Amino acid sequence: MNATTTDQGGADLGYSEVEEELRANVRALLAERAPANATLARTEAEQTTDLALWRALAGELGVTGLPVPEELGGAGASWRETAVVLEELGRAVAPVPFFGSCVLATAALLALGERKILPQLASGEAIGALAIPFASAPGGAFPADVRVSQGLLSGTVRQVADALTADVLLVPAVAADGTAELYAVTGALVEPTVSLDMTRQLAVVTLEEVEGILLASGSEAAAALDAALETGAALLASEQLGVAGWALTTTVAYAKERHQFGRPIGGFQAVKHRLADLWVLVTQLRAVARAGADAVTRDAERALYAALAQAFASGAAVTATEEAVQLHGGIGFTWEHPAHLYLKRAKSASIALGTADRHRARIASLTHL
Repeated sequence: MNATTTDQGGADLGYSEVEEELRANVRALLAERAPANATLARTEAEQTTDLALWRALAGELGVTGLPVPEELGGAGASWRETAVVLEELGRAVAPVPFFGSCVLATAALLALGERKILPQLASGEAIGALAIPFASAPGGAFPADVRVSQGLLSGTVRQVADALTADVLLVPAVAADGTAELYAVTGALVEPTVSLDMTRQLAVVTLEEVEGILLASGSEAAAALDAALETGAALLASEQLGVAGWALTTTVAYAKERHQFGRPIGGFQAVKHRLADLWVLVTQLRAVARAGADAVTRDAERALYAALAQAFASGAAVTATEEAVQLHGGIGFTWEHPAHLYLKRAKSASIALGTADRHRARIASLTHL
């Protein structure tokens, strides 16, 4: 299932019927299994990740292996469909390890043509995570947090996304001679750390002379990491679109219901202007996110579109959620209202995989400005 094209040969950034049907199914499942009150309650539980919801996404909808070829247990679809799922997961700030396993880890393994671990991730039977700091940006130096000595890995990696529930970690490491290597590891110590986003908890990964399976070395390992980071940055914009879309929809609905001085607050010109600006912002974000997902699917200027996506999406999602909190008035600032979960997801995502400034600098270098 490939990206559609227009009659002029360019990419169609709209949504196909298949994508809209996929959206409807995911949205219905999340409405039933992950309503806002349940997600709020889970943030105060010891286990913040909803593994039951994860199993439903994998078993009932089969969305955990969308870009993976059918011969490897996947759906044989594309990253465009994955982006649609991310939109809906962002819209519900769903506490599942989809991004770490189905985007970052899966993209790295697809780049390597790996055939043993990938089917397990595609089926949802296993959860994967890429053991890098979540703030790592594409185009940076190969991580040197983990070293290899006599075939054993040692080191500490902080702020790793979706590692707490991972069955296998993909660990970038540097050999004694300076060679970049990528390992699959199952014996690391993983401990939770304080996370701003309570629906995507981060972790500290510690390895003390741990054995791993060597997946790639040298330029192949570096290329796989680049593929994971660029794919992740491009598709993160779709999750941010879902977050911003929720902010717009929910705030418009509230403005119609909340009355002051005998009329809905949405009837006041100042509120109208802010909501109109928010609609424009979300519409622009949708175009950017779809362009990023399509570029990854077609593998066309992936690095550039990943940078463009995050250069815009990071600020747009934060602005949208800030507006939601403010326009909800007093209730928007309370713990009982879910608005703070969306603001925290947006703020966390604005740092994930590189800040907007970092991506703007990369745009300049990629376009030789």
